[in-house]
Amino acid sequence: MTPLYVAADIHGHRSEFWEALREAGLVDSTGQWSGGGARLWLLGDYVDRGPDGIGVINDVQRLAVSARAAGGHLGALVGNHEVQLLAAHWFGTTPVAGWDEPGGFRGGWARFGGREKDLHQLTPSHVEWMTRLPAVTVVDGFLLVHSDTARYLEFGSSVATVNAAVTTALDSGDPATWLTLCGRMSDRGAFRDATPASPDDRVSMMLRTLGGNVLVHGHSTLTKHFGVAPQDVTAALRYADGRVIAIDGGVHEGGRVLVTRLR
Repeated sequence: MTPLYVAADIHGHRSEFWEALREAGLVDSTGQWSGGGARLWLLGDYVDRGPDGIGVINDVQRLAVSARAAGGHLGALVGNHEVQLLAAHWFGTTPVAGWDEPGGFRGGWARFGGREKDLHQLTPSHVEWMTRLPAVTVVDGFLLVHSDTARYLEFGSSVATVNAAVTTALDSGDPATWLTLCGRMSDRGAFRDATPASPDDRVSMMLRTLGGNVLVHGHSTLTKHFGVAPQDVTAALRYADGRVIAIDGGVHEGGRVLVTRLR
C-alpha cells in the first residue's frame, strides 16, 4: 500500500509548510514532488492568520500537478477559514440577519484572523478552487475532515451527500445559508469526551455514518485546545480510545505544521 500523509491548518505559513514537506521527504530542495506514489491530503485552512494564505493555495495547486506527474496524489479539503474568506469576498460588510456581528461577514472574518492581503489577492480561479473542494473523504479507512465536529452529519448521511450539500451552500447567494455553513464548519470539540468508546458517542456516529475506522481532523490546535506547549509539538495526538487523531500543530500559535504519516 502506498504511503498516506496528512497535514492541516497551514494558515499562510508557506516556509513552515515547505520545511515540513521536505522533512517528510515529499518535496525536494526545488519544491518539486519527491514522494513518488505517496498520497498527501491537506485538511483545510490554507488562509488567514499567517503572512501569505493565497501563496499557500498557489503552492498547493502547483504541488498537486507535480505530484500527479510523479505518480503521487495531493488532495485537499475545505476548512472553515476558506468558507469565511469566501463569505467576506461575496458579502462584504453587509449586515447579516440573525448574526450580531459588526461589519457582517467581512468584519467577522477579520476578527477571526482574516488578512486583507489574502482578500485582495483572491482571483476567480482561487474562488473556484476553494468552492469545489470536498469537505470530507475516506482514505484507507481514515475519515478525513477539517473540524472536530459531528455537525458534518447535518449536511447528509454519506460522504457524497455531505460534499454535495457543502458545494451547494458555497454556490448559494443566500446569506442565511452561508451563516449556517460557517457555524457548522467552525464548531469544535465534539470528540474529546468520547472515552471510553461507546456505540452512541459522536465518534462512533461519524465513523458509522460516513465510513472509516479512525477519524482525522485539524482545526483545534494541539497548542491551545489540547494543552501541548508549542515547543513540544512534534507529532499528532491520538485520543478518544485511539479512534481520533488531531493534526493541527498550531503553527500560528508558535507550534509547527505537522505532516503526519498515517500509513
